Formats: sequence, structure tokens, C-alpha cells
Amino acid sequence: MFHGSMVALVTPMRDDGSIDDESMQRLIESHIASGTSAIVAVGTTGESATLDEQEHCSLIRRTVEIAAGRIPIIAGTGSNSTREAIDLTRCALEAGADACLLVTPYYNKPTQEGLFLHHKAIAEAVPIPQILYNVPGRTVCDILPETIERLSFISNIVGIKEATGNIQRVRQILDCCDDRLDLYSGDDATSMEFMLNGGKGVISVTANVAPKAMQQMCEAAIRGDRQQAEEINNHLMPLHRDLFIESNPIPVKWALYEMGLIPKGIRLPLTVLSEQYHDTVRQALKTAGVL
Repeated sequence: MFHGSMVALVTPMRDDGSIDDESMQRLIESHIASGTSAIVAVGTTGESATLDEQEHCSLIRRTVEIAAGRIPIIAGTGSNSTREAIDLTRCALEAGADACLLVTPYYNKPTQEGLFLHHKAIAEAVPIPQILYNVPGRTVCDILPETIERLSFISNIVGIKEATGNIQRVRQILDCCDDRLDLYSGDDATSMEFMLNGGKGVISVTANVAPKAMQQMCEAAIRGDRQQAEEINNHLMPLHRDLFIESNPIPVKWALYEMGLIPKGIRLPLTVLSEQYHDTVRQALKTAGVL
């Protein structure tokens, strides 16, 4: 359903942690102008873990309202509580989101059967296209290809964001799911190879600061043009690396602040990027040609 560069949008905040609507409008407009394929709102990069349910739903509604049908909106609605995930997913449907992104339940450490039943319950409860999100580095929970295969037969489960960085997983999932699911990278550093091996796009942190270049790289990789994809990606690689020099979204929020696009605000327990890394991130922005 969605192909190309999909930005994992930050949630702009003022110094007191309140949400900055004006900056959010500016970011969304810039992605529309830059050709970004879709906006993923209120995901990990959007600091969903520090938002209460009312704020979460409000941000989804506001993102849909600002976009006004000009760019698809994928709402992050995952939770380690199946009931809460259903509530958030229903909120996204009512707000007019185009799809939802559902992270595997973190902290609980469910079995593969528990993962299957969790996603099955959400898909059956809310008739909106849903994308699975596997990021075991954060959740300590890896949804395996055989479980993904079972879920791929549920009609409104349409894709998976794989953030393992394991390119072999692309072939494993494609082999077992045929064309029932679209595969999206959740790891900027390996996203080019992911797409050259059959992935349909990337849900990207780097796209926050270099949206046009990320979209161009994705287009080249998806059509199999390795030479052009590599040429673009070489300039982006310092961003792919250094935007994770501290926990995401700490570096990318500071980068956007340095670019004059958002205030410096971030919510505890996350903190503003350590001063020792400022020059590193600044140089990555310059190498990518965005500063």
C-alpha cells in the first residue's frame, strides 16, 4: 500500500515539554513539498512512550487534519496492552488515518502464540490496514517469520516494518508470505540493501532531516538501480549512523533544532543531546547537504 521513504516523524515540543503545533505544521508541509511517501505519526521517534492516551489520539487527529489528504498518515498505535492497542487503533480509524503501525508488545515478553493472538485481536477489532513492527532491540521480543506468515493471511494486516537490520529476514519473509505483505525497513543504515532485496520502503529517522534525498534513494533502490542508490546513500550514511549516537529520538530532535525547524524540547526520561556529540551530528548534517 505504501512505497518509498516514510518518515518516522518527531513530535515537536517546547522547552517545557508541551507540544508545538506550529512546528508540527511546518514539518508536515516540508515533507509534502519534499515528496516523502507517508508520515508515520506518534511512533517511537514521535515519543509515543511519554504521551498519555488523550495526547496520543489528539496528535493523530491533528496530523491527519494538517495533512488534509495530501500525504498518507500511518498512526503508531501499538502497546504492550492488547486492549490499549485496540483503543488507540480505533482512535486512529476514527481520526481518518490511512493505516496503523503496531509494535510488538514490549516488556511482557509474550510467546509467539501470544504475538499472533495479540495482532489477530487488534486486526479483527478495528478494520483499518495494519503494519506489524518488529524491533527486538527495544522490545526484547522478536516476531519470527513463521508467526508473520500466519498473520499475513489476515486481510487487513498489510505489511511489516522489520528493524532487525538482518537482510536475510527480507528473503525469509518474502518466501513465506508471497505478496500478501509489503516489507519495510526500520533500520536506516541497512535500508538500501533491504529495498534492493525486495523491500518496498523504509520507515526512516533520517528522513526527518533529509527527506528529499531519502525519497530519491528509496526510488532508486526499489527499481533496482544500485549505482544511483549507493551514490545518494553514501552522503546519508553519516546521518544513518550519527542520528543514533544517543537513543532515538534524542539526536534527530537536536538536529532539527540545529536546522531551525523545531524547538529543543524533549520529554523525560529522554534528555537533550549531550554537548560532546553536537559537532558529530552537525558534521553529518553538512555531509548530507542539509546544513
